[in-house]
Amino acid sequence: MIRTAQAHWAGNGQQGEGTLTTQSKVLNSQPYSFKLRFENADGQSGTNPEELIAAAHSGCFSMALAFALGAAGFTADSIDTEASVKLDPAEGGFAISGITLKLSAKIPGISQEQFDAIAAGAKANCPISKALSSVPITLEATLA
Repeated sequence: MIRTAQAHWAGNGQQGEGTLTTQSKVLNSQPYSFKLRFENADGQSGTNPEELIAAAHSGCFSMALAFALGAAGFTADSIDTEASVKLDPAEGGFAISGITLKLSAKIPGISQEQFDAIAAGAKANCPISKALSSVPITLEATLA
């Protein structure tokens, strides 16, 4: 399986502008720029690579957890994951310095110990976690 996305950019890094389009067209010429990435505090006017990584990671982890729970005989009533991607100044520009996954799940019949072990396994085995393994990833898991 191969999934694709395209980026278009015009201009320099500071004043230039670009668009992102995904294969599914969920993002279709979605604007991104330096201003949207670093200056627009509410993040509502466009997207940026870190936001897209956060969306991919939270979605992938949630699905990996659902599969792991199913393999252990559980079905979640709900799995809600927020991924926070931290971008910091670094030598040569910027670097992602950490990712936090905040999980809240409602799973009938599961113990706290089972939940913690399965959630940790899903974090370790999620394909996006594996791809981002050079970055510290923390999991804050709450069983509702």
